[in-house]
Formats: sequence, structure tokens, C-alpha cells
Amino acid sequence: MTSVPAAATAARRSRPQTNLTVLRSEQLSPHMVRIVAGGPGFSGYVNNAYVDRYVKIAFPQPGIDYPQPLDLAAIRESHPREQWPYSRTYTVRWVDEAAGELAIDFVIHGDEGLAGPWAATAKAGDALIFTGPGGGYNPDPAADWYLFAGDESALPAIGAAIESLPRDARGVAFLEVDSGADVQALDAPEGLELRWLLRRGAPAGERDLLVTAVRDAEWLAGRVQVFAHGERGYMKGLREVFYVQRGLERAQVSLSGYWAKGRVEDDFQAEKKLPIGKI
Repeated sequence: MTSVPAAATAARRSRPQTNLTVLRSEQLSPHMVRIVAGGPGFSGYVNNAYVDRYVKIAFPQPGIDYPQPLDLAAIRESHPREQWPYSRTYTVRWVDEAAGELAIDFVIHGDEGLAGPWAATAKAGDALIFTGPGGGYNPDPAADWYLFAGDESALPAIGAAIESLPRDARGVAFLEVDSGADVQALDAPEGLELRWLLRRGAPAGERDLLVTAVRDAEWLAGRVQVFAHGERGYMKGLREVFYVQRGLERAQVSLSGYWAKGRVEDDFQAEKKLPIGKI
């Protein structure tokens, strides 16, 4: 597998390395696990002001002898690129600076992937090492209403964004999950409607539920701010809805593919840098 090394991010001063310890795990739904981490390393965590803050978690490659404690910047200098730890990007669901804890939610699909299987078996005392956080979105207080759209991969970021809204905020969130068992309780303002779209066993990325629901919905009056993230094919369809059908300005829309069906994150992130990935 071609890897986007975590150590590459560690070299950026704006994305410091944080070494945390898993404190506990919580089974949020059949397909999502929350890992709460903290410990002495939390004192080195530098938070930011974005609600979609994300980190790049480092997963050491098996069979590679890394100096301990793991120093991603040092590994970049001492090991060939193909031996650098793998990197996976995840949203920080919440941060409790007083308690010295933060939470990251992981989508679980059996043994598929790298981060999901790790989270499914993570236990207290395990290491959680990442660089970041980054981010780029905050709800616009000048917006008349808010539209959120995404699949499970975007649920942590959408949940964090919704729960940051003022209590008088208005809007609608379109959330695609597998089944009713995957529906989560979100502390949404009374004026923001949660519309859960159920695939009912169909693989993620293969249905048109999300795009159809947003396309056919009756929108609220006033200027909207959009936050839409998830599978790449979904985002291409929603781009058409937002910019062509609805004529929104780019400043109104935060839209990004978090993953692509049939691609591991390493390949997907590399493709995003190509011209076709920017369309």
C-alpha cells in the first residue's frame, strides 16, 4: 500500500505532535465507536477555534523498529519514506480542556480499513498519537439558516457543528446512516431539523439517498450556509445541487470529500491533489 506518511505533517510547526493515552471507549452505535483519550500528553495539545477540527492519527507499521517514544519528525529523518507510520484523518468530536480529554469517533465496518479495526479493539492505556489539529469551518452567525449533509464519516464533524450553534439557530441536517440503530442523539437547536436517511443494508457510497434528499427538499427562506462532507461521489452530486440548481456562492458552502468508495485514504488523498480530484 502506498502511504501518506504521518511524519510529513509533523514537520509543520502549525501541526504539532500530541501523544495521548486511551482512557475509555464507548460504543455509540453498531457502526461507530468513540475513543476518549487524555493523560499527561494532553498538556501539549494545542486546540484551535474551528468546530470541524481534525487530526492526522499515526499508525506505526508492523515489523518496523521505531525509536520510543514515537517521534514522527525524527522518524522522517531516520527512516525511508516507505517505513513512515501510516496516517488517517479524523475529526475531534469534542474537547474537554478542564478534564484533559478529547473524543474521536470512528466508523467501524468489521476488519475493513486501518483505523476502524484499531478503534474496535482499543483499550485503556493504548497510545493515540496524532498531529494537528487543523480545521477551516465555523458556522456563520450572519446566516439565516444552516444546511448540513453527510454520511457516517461526516457525522462527528456535523455533530460538533450542530452543537456549536446558538439555541435559536434554524436549519436542516441530512444524515445518511445504515439503519435506525445508527441514529445518534445530537443536542440540536429546536429550530434545526434532523433528517436521518437509512440505507438499510446497502453499502455506503452506493445509494443516491443523500443527494436526492437535498435536491428535492423545500429550502428555508433567507441566506443559507452549507456544510456538506462525506463520500466523494455524494459530494460531486451535491456540488451540482448547490452551485447549479440553487446558485449558491462559494463563500456559502463548505464541501469536501472525506473518502472515496474503493479507495484507501492514502490513494484518495493523493488523487485529491490531481486535477481530476479538484473537480
